[in-house]
Amino acid sequence: MSVFTRVTHEELSAWLKRYAIGTLTELHGIAAGIENTNYFVTTTHGRFVLTLFERLAAAELPFYLNLMAHLARHGVPCPAPIADRGDQYLGTLNGKPATIVTCLPGAPLTSPDAGHCEQVGAMLGAMHLAGKSYGGKLENPRGPRWWREAARAVMPFLDERRRALLASELEYQAQHHDLDLPRGPVHADLFRDNVLFEGERIGGVIDFYFAGIDALLFDVAVTVNDWCVDQAGEIGAERAGPLLAAYRRVREFTATELSAWPVMLRAAALRFWLSRLYDFYLPRPGELTHAHDPEHFRRVLEARRERPFPLV
Repeated sequence: MSVFTRVTHEELSAWLKRYAIGTLTELHGIAAGIENTNYFVTTTHGRFVLTLFERLAAAELPFYLNLMAHLARHGVPCPAPIADRGDQYLGTLNGKPATIVTCLPGAPLTSPDAGHCEQVGAMLGAMHLAGKSYGGKLENPRGPRWWREAARAVMPFLDERRRALLASELEYQAQHHDLDLPRGPVHADLFRDNVLFEGERIGGVIDFYFAGIDALLFDVAVTVNDWCVDQAGEIGAERAGPLLAAYRRVREFTATELSAWPVMLRAAALRFWLSRLYDFYLPRPGELTHAHDPEHFRRVLEARRERPFPLV
């Protein structure tokens, strides 16, 4: 279970007195996720999710919490932070920054079909339009600067072939860093495990704690690289086509985005190969934590380098 900070029933009961959401009845750790500690919380008023932030500093968190509140107000089905009696979204619990948000219905899919991908594309487009009026400022924390830092940290663990691949891709991305693409708030981690389906419909989008300001096209590439790929890393048109078409019905791509698509697909693959390498080789101490296999996104990156998938 990815629980780094233990919270007892008694500790949370006392903490919840700051909120008008009833008294605690159940508390269960959530196994998914490797960045934060999460618990399902049931009170006499309903069900919520408690998050204790293990890496993010308190000063960074208003961007994420206010973004979720903004998107929820604009009809995006995402967790809405609950304000305490002092009208604050963020508190401190057991020495960690903490927040409590609404619990959304549904469960993640492991094998989405074309219809699911179509809904994800439409929802992502709606999220990008809603984000245009959000005033928060925070550059994507897992952007190019972090890529370079993470690469230096993991290089000693890689064999010659993987070191060469990583160095080559970092150089390629550096040559294309000045693309003039539409920017705004991006989820930046819209994988299958971060979209909840209730039956055949989206019940919610979760885990905005990698969000930031970046190219909107990067967010689309991250999404396609997970929802539409097979185990070999290849994008399947039967899922990517509906996802991209649904997105374009909500927000059309610019001419610059159309030409930059291969670069963004590679950038999105590089970002997640690096994060998985980092978590695999440099894990944090934690209680029954788990890290994803880095090799999957190595295959995705190699496939994007060799066989770019068309945007239209």
